[in-house]
Amino acid sequence: MKKIISVLIICSFIISCKQSPKQTAIEKNNELATLLEKYFNDRMELFPVEATVNGDNRFNDRLPVDFTDSYIAKLKDFFASNLDGIKKINRESLNEEDATSYDIFKYEMESTLKGLDHKYFNTAYLIHSDIPFNQFWGLPITLGQLGSGSGAQPFKTVNDYDNWIKRASAFSSWADSAIVYFRKAMTNKYVLPKALVVKMIPQMQDMVVTDVTKSIFYEPIKNLPKDFSEADKKRLTDAYSSLIKDQLSPAYQKLGLFLKNEYLPNTRLTTGISGVPGGDELYTYLVKYWTTTSKTPDEIYNTGLAEVKRIRGLMDSVKNTVGFKGDLNAFFEYMKNDKQFMPYKTPGDVLNAFRSIQSKIEPHLNDMFGRFPKMKFEIRQTEAFRAASASAEYNQGAADGSRPGIFYVPILDATKFNTTSGMESLFLHEAIPGHHYQIALTIEDTLLPKFRRYLWYGAYGEGWALYCESLGKELGLYTDPYQYMGALGDEIHRAIRLVVDVGMHSKNMTREEAIKYMMDNEAINEQGATAEIERYMAIPGQALSYKIGALKIRELRDKYSKQLGDKFKLADFHDEFLRHGCMPLEVLEKTMDAWAGKK
Repeated sequence: MKKIISVLIICSFIISCKQSPKQTAIEKNNELATLLEKYFNDRMELFPVEATVNGDNRFNDRLPVDFTDSYIAKLKDFFASNLDGIKKINRESLNEEDATSYDIFKYEMESTLKGLDHKYFNTAYLIHSDIPFNQFWGLPITLGQLGSGSGAQPFKTVNDYDNWIKRASAFSSWADSAIVYFRKAMTNKYVLPKALVVKMIPQMQDMVVTDVTKSIFYEPIKNLPKDFSEADKKRLTDAYSSLIKDQLSPAYQKLGLFLKNEYLPNTRLTTGISGVPGGDELYTYLVKYWTTTSKTPDEIYNTGLAEVKRIRGLMDSVKNTVGFKGDLNAFFEYMKNDKQFMPYKTPGDVLNAFRSIQSKIEPHLNDMFGRFPKMKFEIRQTEAFRAASASAEYNQGAADGSRPGIFYVPILDATKFNTTSGMESLFLHEAIPGHHYQIALTIEDTLLPKFRRYLWYGAYGEGWALYCESLGKELGLYTDPYQYMGALGDEIHRAIRLVVDVGMHSKNMTREEAIKYMMDNEAINEQGATAEIERYMAIPGQALSYKIGALKIRELRDKYSKQLGDKFKLADFHDEFLRHGCMPLEVLEKTMDAWAGKK
């Protein structure tokens, strides 16, 4: 879940919260603590954009070309050195919390090194040396988020503004290098599918302006702090105007022209990653990377088929409950197209509806959780420049409170925003208690090593968010059958992902077949299905993490409920799950088993 900020900030509030029980620091292994701290600091310097996203502002002026052969070699040395370091520590001598850190760190080093063997790694955005960016993820999109003036990059002081000039000035070199590596990969037929590149070209073109004041990168100048001197205001205005006109717009134009005139004619017509050299081996790695399990693609595919069948049965029951005459696909069409389900007139109407959902669940949260984030939370409309290719998403805030957690909602046309799209389940997933609780509680926990506070595993993080969708009835939602149908639609959507992701990348399912399968099994229009399927084409395996993680969390909840009987408290289970931060599922189960064993 990467993935920019509209000037329209709808609301900001502090979650009124019950204070978490005071935690006491436990004695730690100093050698391990030193290794983990050094790793985190060194990593932030290697990945300065990731540091900025994490609220670490030491490297806000830096923008390395991080996909080159020399940089990949540097990263291999870095992660191999840290793997050697952790292996020198005797795990048996560690206390329970340090042993957990040991297991997570070792797993992370080994997994990252395997990825680098495929020239693949994940930082603030996904990188593959042969494909430096795509239509869904990459620096050209992230740069727009950072430079908008309301994203992770701070624009509060004169130094902040100067940092951005230095960082953004490096983008031209980054773009030139991206073209070099795209070209090099073209000779080996390691290229993106044509359908994705068609979407990338207008993204680049949209960032090119003749009037610098119309650029997303000019927004910080429109919002210059009032306490800046007149001399600084003039200097920065001139510098940003020159930056946009002479560097950023030309770089984006160069990328767009390259993609259109040179890269597009050489793209591939195949859909899955198996269509590039070494693609099968890469997909095997990505399945492991994103699910943190040893499940095979075939196992996941069959799980997906079974889940689609199960959820369709529940959907059919809802259809019968509301008295709809016709089959399930006709019901999907009715929900997609009937005007009663599109009551909004403005983006503000849509965002107010999400605020209403938040109000409904707040009285029930104390029954489900004992720990709450202190971090502010906001709902915002996704900026126009990326909305067409964006999904609703959560962007993490800063631990020091300088930046809120943000739930972004793309609204291309408010009059066509459909209430049956699963608005309630979407809020539970992307906002509260999904990503906001999980991420905010983790990065606010100063007792965790920093590398764990900012670590991300899709099966844990996205698994938790999807699991939170299943809490709707317990949180006072899903009382409207159409909203429950929307929630089932969201659930089947994640089950469909198991089928189409594996299908495209290891079973020769075509883009068109995947779009049809999605439209046949959920209430989604062709535009929505196409955007989803092309997302899975761009980032193979990522879509598997949601359902695989959610199934494991529900399995653990049921396991401990049966094991503990009256001693089982749902709030305790949720608090314990969130207490340790992101971790691989195999480490998670071991940690949770130890918790249950002490009850």
